[in-house]
Amino acid sequence: MREVLIADDDASLRMSLKLVLETAGYAVRLAANGKEALRLQNESPSDLLITDIFMPEADGFEAIDAFRTAFPGTRIIVMSGGAKRSKYEYLSTAALLGADATLSKPFGMDALLRTLRGLER
Repeated sequence: MREVLIADDDASLRMSLKLVLETAGYAVRLAANGKEALRLQNESPSDLLITDIFMPEADGFEAIDAFRTAFPGTRIIVMSGGAKRSKYEYLSTAALLGADATLSKPFGMDALLRTLRGLER
């Protein structure tokens, strides 16, 4: 698993994740929302999707559903910083919808890399 697609509406977070993952040897593409991520995936499938939940146009839940339907072999990591009280609920829902792993924002880049490597096994 070497090709990663990141979907998040926060441009600075997308770039930070891209830098860390490229330094670790991954090829990375970026999308601002789930709709754009699906378009990019249709053009050239990635091995892994890392997606936020709350984004405009198509959110993370819609992305999970679309990827599970059209690209069932793609691994999915969902991240969320949602409301402090309920972000774990959103992440649990993402797992029920088919996410392979979840990360609660803020998270350390070492946690992201451990999660990615865990999915490669």
